[in-house]
Amino acid sequence: MLTNVKHIRLFAIFVHILIGFLALSEVVAELYSYIVIVIGFVMIFRSANNHEEVTLWTAYLVGSEVFLRMTKGIFFYELNKYSVIVFLILGLAIEKRRHGIPLIYFFYLALLLLGIVFTDVPFGESLRRVIAFNLSGPFLLGMAAIYFYKRIITKEQLFRALFYLMLPIFSMITFMYLRTPDLAEIRFGGVALSETTGGFGPNQVATIIGFAVFVVASFLYVKERLTGFLFADVLVLIYFAYRGLLTFSRGGMMAAGAALIIFALIMILGGTNKLQNLFKYTIIMSLIMVGIWLYTSNVTGGMIENRYTGKNASGVKKEDVTAGRVDIFQAQLAAFYANPLVGVGVGGGKYFKQSGAESNTSHDEIGRLIAEHGLIGIFMLILLFITPLPNILGQNYYVRAFLISFYLFWFLTINHSAMRVAFPGWIYGLSLIQLTNTNEEESLDEDEVNSEETPINV
Repeated sequence: MLTNVKHIRLFAIFVHILIGFLALSEVVAELYSYIVIVIGFVMIFRSANNHEEVTLWTAYLVGSEVFLRMTKGIFFYELNKYSVIVFLILGLAIEKRRHGIPLIYFFYLALLLLGIVFTDVPFGESLRRVIAFNLSGPFLLGMAAIYFYKRIITKEQLFRALFYLMLPIFSMITFMYLRTPDLAEIRFGGVALSETTGGFGPNQVATIIGFAVFVVASFLYVKERLTGFLFADVLVLIYFAYRGLLTFSRGGMMAAGAALIIFALIMILGGTNKLQNLFKYTIIMSLIMVGIWLYTSNVTGGMIENRYTGKNASGVKKEDVTAGRVDIFQAQLAAFYANPLVGVGVGGGKYFKQSGAESNTSHDEIGRLIAEHGLIGIFMLILLFITPLPNILGQNYYVRAFLISFYLFWFLTINHSAMRVAFPGWIYGLSLIQLTNTNEEESLDEDEVNSEETPINV
């Protein structure tokens, strides 16, 4: 009987590794997606969100989105995004606790939807599809911000939510392993590879693996065990980082590296024995990462160095190391200059053509907002950048390390992968929480929720 927390965690991980095997059948993958959404909905509704079931189940959906797209386990592409939005709204509607109304994010949503008025797509294109594709991610961000804004979340609830998010990533990694041919047969070069990502988009895969690497590494730093065992956690970190590098998609792994550096520096600054901790952490993490890099370099015939230094398979420096993103951004700026006040409308950036500047599907949410929403989009960006900062800076170093990392992941992800997945919108919302040490099993009626909470001390 599973009574020990360590055993329960290991069992849950084992089940999800098994799901990765079974998901080779599209029927099983589709059934899995339906079961997850139904169970999540029922548990949130029955519990009235008394113990942050919404946070747990939205985390799980965010972690499973790329896996389900990869396995074709969802009957429409944006299912997880819409499910996360529904869960957030449901939680707000049925929970008993009081929750402040962040008017600034309602204002953001209103400005976002205003862009629909100016949408103009070519004949034959689906207006509904264009709007849904471009606004589902930003709208999810707005709902996540409304839900998480200054929400009191315990440390245990946060760690449990991150564990929930990790579970389907174990399934995804297993599926990728099974779908990856012998590495000797893969022709590594200077571009991202679908052969090592289960046949799916490397950008999205690397994005979610990068965050998984951050979760495991940050857990190790604060002595929280993902699997329940230190040795197993280190193995998970090594293998996930290795699979992330094998995608040859740089954005997700570079975001993970940047977030880990900032996380470690803040934790060190807020603790005792700063120089000792800095030295210890730097040496250990550097040895692990250098070892992973050298092994990956050997496996790929040195091509991983070419990829991360912007060279092609022949070792020649590429003229554009951003894989066309600069050209797209220049076209977006041209669209902004042509329509500076309200932009070219939602989805219009893809079809804008002027003076030889032709855009494409954006990988950069900042450029998309500027092109398609004009000055209003710039105002929305300023609002999104500034609003979380007082909450982040007003908390202690321990909390700040996590919240700044979440905020950084949002910013870096929308710059290389726009908002194609639910992750950046959800993680932005998580940067708005207030983290406490209060026992999560305490009653959460209105009187207790509004009582003094115990802040986390480093």
